[in-house]
Amino acid sequence: MKRFWKDVAIVPQDGGWGIALDGRPMRTPHRAPLIVASAMLAEAIAAEWQAQGDTIDPRAMPMTGLANAAIDLAAPDPAVFGEPVAAYAATDLFCYRDDRDAALQAEQVAAWNPILAWAETQFGVEFIITQGILPVDQPPATVAALRTATLAHDPWRMTALTPLVTIGGSLVAGLACTQQAFDPEHLWDAVSLDQLYQKRRWGADAEAQTQRAAHKRDWDNAVRFLGFLH
Repeated sequence: MKRFWKDVAIVPQDGGWGIALDGRPMRTPHRAPLIVASAMLAEAIAAEWQAQGDTIDPRAMPMTGLANAAIDLAAPDPAVFGEPVAAYAATDLFCYRDDRDAALQAEQVAAWNPILAWAETQFGVEFIITQGILPVDQPPATVAALRTATLAHDPWRMTALTPLVTIGGSLVAGLACTQQAFDPEHLWDAVSLDQLYQKRRWGADAEAQTQRAAHKRDWDNAVRFLGFLH
């Protein structure tokens, strides 16, 4: 699609902030008004549209995409939207340790146990740690408590939480990020630990590196989106 506007402006609207293209208020793909509660987020969205060239590139507008998702997908029914994310409570990455490589397992213990310990204190839960990749049942009370914590997010934070969890495979890491319990880079290193270890041991794989770079961009965009909401 070709660029069809010249000017981008931020306008106070309905207790929040809207973005106008040549004076016309923007709408989401579902035709809802694009109104955000944060002036910083509105400025970031406006900057994405202002920076577009002659041809629109949606990939260069991550804040716009996340805001659209919050309004169109999460807001109508936050519980339904959040349920797939909450399901990660039963299979959190941090509960599965490598049973073949003692050095890798030692790194997993060092990186993951402190984050699990935070979650145990924060949510009053306990985790079952297993060796290998065979599924292990977490205590029902743990799954229920983490589900409650997940669904307590408003639609905007739920939208940011979703890629954090699906990229890393850890609901605990995602919750730690939304609650600012650890630095986001520390959490990224934790969910990427296995890949980083394999890279150090066997060298870089071009395809894996490309995929990891894409995941890192999505992770960073979700973190940035969260930052505009605080």
